[in-house]
Amino acid sequence: MTLDWLALLQFWGPVVLAALTGIAAALHALLNKRNPSAALGWVAVCLLFPPVGPVLYALFGINRVRMRARRLEARAAHSLGPREAGVQSEPALVDPALPALFTGLANAGDRLAGCPLVGGNEVTPLINGEGAFPPMLEAIEKARRYIYLTTYIFETNRIGRRFIDTLAAAVERGVDVRVLIDGVGDYYALPRRRASVLLRKRGVRVARFLPPRLLPPSLGINLRNHRKILVADGEVAFTGGMNIGDRHFADNRRRRRVEDLHFAFRGPVVNQIEAIFLGDWAFVTGQQTEPTPPTRTDRGDALCRAVDDGPTEDTDRLAALLSAAVASARQRVLIMTPYFLPSPELVGALQSAALRGLDVSIVLPAHNNLPYVHWASRHGLRDLLVRGVKVYYRPPPFAHTKLFVIDDAYAVLGSANIDPRSLRLNFELAVEVYDTALVPRLAEHIVDTLARSSRYTLADDRGRSLPVRLRDSMAWLLSPYL
Repeated sequence: MTLDWLALLQFWGPVVLAALTGIAAALHALLNKRNPSAALGWVAVCLLFPPVGPVLYALFGINRVRMRARRLEARAAHSLGPREAGVQSEPALVDPALPALFTGLANAGDRLAGCPLVGGNEVTPLINGEGAFPPMLEAIEKARRYIYLTTYIFETNRIGRRFIDTLAAAVERGVDVRVLIDGVGDYYALPRRRASVLLRKRGVRVARFLPPRLLPPSLGINLRNHRKILVADGEVAFTGGMNIGDRHFADNRRRRRVEDLHFAFRGPVVNQIEAIFLGDWAFVTGQQTEPTPPTRTDRGDALCRAVDDGPTEDTDRLAALLSAAVASARQRVLIMTPYFLPSPELVGALQSAALRGLDVSIVLPAHNNLPYVHWASRHGLRDLLVRGVKVYYRPPPFAHTKLFVIDDAYAVLGSANIDPRSLRLNFELAVEVYDTALVPRLAEHIVDTLARSSRYTLADDRGRSLPVRLRDSMAWLLSPYL
C-alpha cells in the first residue's frame, strides 16, 4: 500500500506542481499585464505548456526594469525621503494668462507632474554646439555659489576638455560643483580617458548613475539617466537634447556630426530643474540638498513646468502628457524626433488629430545613427499614413533635435525621444512651455526643415521590397527594447 502511495506521489506530484505553477504564473500575468493581448498570450502559454510556460514567463514576461527601479527608489526614499520633496508645489507663481484652449492640458500637467506651472520665464533656443556650449561655459565661469551638471554622454575631446577645465577652475575659486554622468554613457568617451576619471583628478565632485559593475554583478543597460541639465547659481538652467562632445558642432566634418537644439531657461522654472538634479544626486550619493527657494523675479512671458519621468512611476507621465497635448490641438501638431516608436495611445491620438483635419507632420532623420531603430520605425508608419498623418525624412547630417509643438502656443522640450527606451526605460526630463512668441519660432524651424525634406507617402511604404519589409518587421518586433 505504501509503495502504491509513493508511486502515485511520484507520478502526480510533478503534474500537480506544474499545474499549480502554471496557474500561479497565469494569475500573475492576468493581474499585472496592462495590455490585453499580452495578458491573454502569457495566460495561454502558462496554462497550455506547463512547466515550460511559467519558466518562459519568469524569464521574459515579468518587467524587471520597473521592479528594479522601484526597489532602488524605495531604498533611496527610505533614507532620504521622497525624490520630489525638494520640488516646490506652491501654485502662487502660476500666470493667469494661460490660453483658454489649453486649460484642460494644463490640468493634465498638474495631475501628471510633481510641480506647478509657473510664469515669468525666459526660454532661449540654442542651435548646435556653436549656440549652446559658449553660454553654458559662460554660466559656469560666472557662477559663484554652485554648479550642477548632468549629462548622458560626456566626451573628452576638444569641447569636453574645455568643460573639464572650466569646471575645475570653478572648484578652485570655491564653487560647489557637482557632476552626474550616466554610468553607461560615461564609457562613450573611450578610447579616450573617461570624463569621470579626469574630473576627479581635477578635484571635481563626480557621481555615476547606476554604473555597470562585475562585483556585485550589475551589467544592465536599462535604467539610464538620459537627462541633460546644467544649473548655475539658481539663475540659469540649460536642458535639451545635447550631450557634451565635438559631434554637436556644425563645422565638425566627421561622419558622426549631429545637429541639435538646446535651451536656456531663466525664471522660476530653474528651481524645478534644479530640484530634479538634486533628487538624482541624492538618489545616487545619499547626499540630500535643499534646492534654492524659487525666485519671483519675472524674466519673460513663458509659462513653464519641468516634468521628470522614469521607470519608477506608476503612470508613464510623459507618454500620457504627449497624448493629452495632441488631443488638445486645434490647428496643427508638429513633431521632430530622431527616434520614433510611439505607443498605441499616441498613435491613436495622432490619427484622431489628422482625421479632425489638423496638420499633423512628423520629421525624422533620413539616415539614422541607429539603423535598426529607423527600420522598426518605418514598419509602423503605415497606420499613421492611412489616416492622413504626414511623414518627412530630413537629409543628413543626423538630426538629434527633439521638438513637440502644438498649434502656436505650446511645446514640449527636453531630453526624451518618442520611443520605448525614453518613455519606459530611461530617466528623462521635459519642460512644458506655453509661449505665443517662442512656440511659433519653433514651429517655423520645423516647417523650414519640412521644405528641404522628402515626404514619405503611403505609396513609398507599399513600394518597399519584400526583403526590406521583412527586415523592418523583424526590427519592429524588438521595438520595446530598442
